[in-house]
Amino acid sequence: MSSFITDLAYILVVASIVTIIFKRLRQPLVLGYIVAGFLAGPHMPYTPSVSSMDGIHEWSELGVIFLMFTLGLEFSFKKIVKMGMQPILTAVMVMCCMIGIGGMIALLFGWNNMDRLFLGGMLSMSSTTIIYKAFDDLGLRSKRFASGVISVLIIEDILGILLMVMLSALAVSRTFQGLALIKSLMQLGFFLLLWFIVGIYLLPLLLRKAKKYINSETLLVVSVGLCFLLAVIASKVGYSPAFGAFMMGSILAETLEAENIEKGVSSLRDLFGAVFFVSVGMMVEPSVLIEYWLPVLVLTLGVVLGQMFFGSMSFFATTGDVQTAIRSGFSMVQIGEFAFIIAALGQELGVTSEFLYPVVVAVSIITTFLTPYIIKLAPKAANRISPSLSLVGKGVIPFSRDRNTYTSAKKDETRKASVWKRLLSDIFYYTIAYLTISIAFVMFSFATILPLCQHIIGEKYGNYVCLVVTLLLLSPCIRPIVIKKNHSKEVKYLVSSGKTSAFLVRLTLFAKWLLGFIIIYNVVSIVLPLWWVWEVLISVLTLFLMIVSRFVKYTSIRMERTFKQNLRLREQQATLSYGRKLRGKDLQIARVKIPAHSKWGGHTLAQLHFGKTDRVHIAAILRAGHRINIPGGSHRIYPGDILEVVAGMEAIESLRARSEQEILPLQERNKEKHNLSIISLKLGERSPLIGQTLQDIDFRHRYNCMVLGVETEQGNLGIIPAKRQFAQGDIVWVVGEDADLSMLSMVI
Repeated sequence: MSSFITDLAYILVVASIVTIIFKRLRQPLVLGYIVAGFLAGPHMPYTPSVSSMDGIHEWSELGVIFLMFTLGLEFSFKKIVKMGMQPILTAVMVMCCMIGIGGMIALLFGWNNMDRLFLGGMLSMSSTTIIYKAFDDLGLRSKRFASGVISVLIIEDILGILLMVMLSALAVSRTFQGLALIKSLMQLGFFLLLWFIVGIYLLPLLLRKAKKYINSETLLVVSVGLCFLLAVIASKVGYSPAFGAFMMGSILAETLEAENIEKGVSSLRDLFGAVFFVSVGMMVEPSVLIEYWLPVLVLTLGVVLGQMFFGSMSFFATTGDVQTAIRSGFSMVQIGEFAFIIAALGQELGVTSEFLYPVVVAVSIITTFLTPYIIKLAPKAANRISPSLSLVGKGVIPFSRDRNTYTSAKKDETRKASVWKRLLSDIFYYTIAYLTISIAFVMFSFATILPLCQHIIGEKYGNYVCLVVTLLLLSPCIRPIVIKKNHSKEVKYLVSSGKTSAFLVRLTLFAKWLLGFIIIYNVVSIVLPLWWVWEVLISVLTLFLMIVSRFVKYTSIRMERTFKQNLRLREQQATLSYGRKLRGKDLQIARVKIPAHSKWGGHTLAQLHFGKTDRVHIAAILRAGHRINIPGGSHRIYPGDILEVVAGMEAIESLRARSEQEILPLQERNKEKHNLSIISLKLGERSPLIGQTLQDIDFRHRYNCMVLGVETEQGNLGIIPAKRQFAQGDIVWVVGEDADLSMLSMVI
């Protein structure tokens, strides 16, 4: 057997033992994996260690890919839009402050520029996994501040992806050139938008076409294959494979199969994620920690105090609520999985010092251990600090205006500004989208179609064929850039509102025509290097044909309509058909799934009284493909049921959070009193059963047990008829719970 298999078996056994111990101690599993890695690693002299770290690093890279893929599945671009600016501003402020703290501490110890840069990135993001688990263990997930923290963590994870790309670009160039950084960000934005548009357009379409051929097994293979495909593509164009995995996850998150994919991939994520965190623990060197004990201590204090102060102040700046701000800031006093990923990236690129990885791991272990205690400390700190901040206004960033002070002229100007904003934002969004696709088509054509045509039919005619094919591909993209919104109600209103507005509108429309012409002209001039006058004439004629062509028009409309339908498909599926009439109202209809081991299982709706405690109404219960519409108070619910509830969005989210929180503890799920046993009883002459039948006795109601049958003299056991009378000497086999069987044996 190869050493690779032996090492993997060893670390999984050690990890399972250590995590069981940590589960017993109510500590985060991530911490257990890290400790297991240290015990199984080469730096622990008192326990056996793995023979080679190379294979473990490869498995851990798979763990990073799966972690980022599942993170993408939980992420949605539409969710970020719905969150508004508050969590985005909070996340940006927290990350900037923590990056500054990391850089200052590294500068204090005289570390080099790359160490300072990467250390700031490691300290800038709190651990989504650890905080989510801590909220779950402490019963805080249903609290209002917890949802705000989770929103900020999602934003931090997204910004962390961008930070990783920026760090990679800076590490390769080894310089901090502003133009290079801007170029890198523009390139990143191009690939982000391209992958998102193409993925949203193609993947849901392909999954729908192949739906009848896809089961849970093939869906897992397809989704993992797509994940690794985009990871490889991202690596080829100079980005991290984890970034590609995240993008594919975010694309698949918009499909109807997102939840099924997440369920299928969760086991792979847990396995390879465990290997990744174990490999992190293997990097811990006691000698390095002893040597760098002071930086570890200072960094720990920097993370804890920095998040407590700057995190709380950032939340306070965007919410104005002292209690919420302090409880939120105190919840984020740790670093986790992203710190390890960034540390691994620095080592892979060879730009960070060897000591930085184990130092950051040590800081993560300490801050993870402290997290639950600091969360518990937050309410007391908030009660002490609240009086001193009670005079501060309601939110620094949110503000309101007194519309009554506006004059009629000001209202007209405000309306005009609003129309301009709406028009320009629409033009900007679709122009950027179609321009991105156009650039991708041109790159694809020049990289594949042009060489192929030149090879088959020669350079001259190959150029002609390539030009025609490229312009056909571009036509559904260029036409919307030039024509879309030209006759919209915003344009008509602005044209009629004054000469200045009319001039600016016409200038904007001319710019759109000019952009379409420039795209075509560049393609023509590259493929057909003619006299510039001919190039201009060909470009103008081509643009005119694109505008008047009905085929191009309807092709463009179908493409845009398909993209929008795919983008809204999951949202429309989640909105129940009979609940669509409630759009825009205070009440909404949503589905809430009852988790396994729920405390609600077996209780009636009257006992749970959702209407009083949660302010929700139960419209239907879905159970194993059956619907119970308008259930009454006597109806019971069971784990796995899906409730269709009618309530406000806050009440629905509160009910969903409470359903996930109120589950039976692990030690109560398999109590002995719920176990069934089977015993045999021989009827004596004084048994009350003699002469009675099963119908007469009503065995189940009287004894809470069930008669399986009566054993014959030959040892055969068969089911007895309900009207058969029991006789002396009968050996009756009975099934029931232990307590009821004990009582029955005493009676009989």
